[in-house]
Amino acid sequence: MSNKVKNTALRAGTITAGTALMLLMSSPAFALTRDDGDDPGPGLSVIQTLGLYVVTPIVLFLVIAGLVVMADKSGKQAKPKG
Repeated sequence: MSNKVKNTALRAGTITAGTALMLLMSSPAFALTRDDGDDPGPGLSVIQTLGLYVVTPIVLFLVIAGLVVMADKSGKQAKPKG
């Protein structure tokens, strides 16, 4: 293996290991005690989660797209022909 390939592989391995280490250190999974004022409340059901993160964005996208299409068509109809 050439020296350039070895250096590239070493650099990639170092960056990968460093990134993984930083992610593990910043993970809240090891937090066993609650912070002051932390009140998580009840979790969401599957239906509520799907509605919040899937259905709502799709509906908003369709409403905005519909408004854009309506505004575009109304601008074309207002121009006099000829």
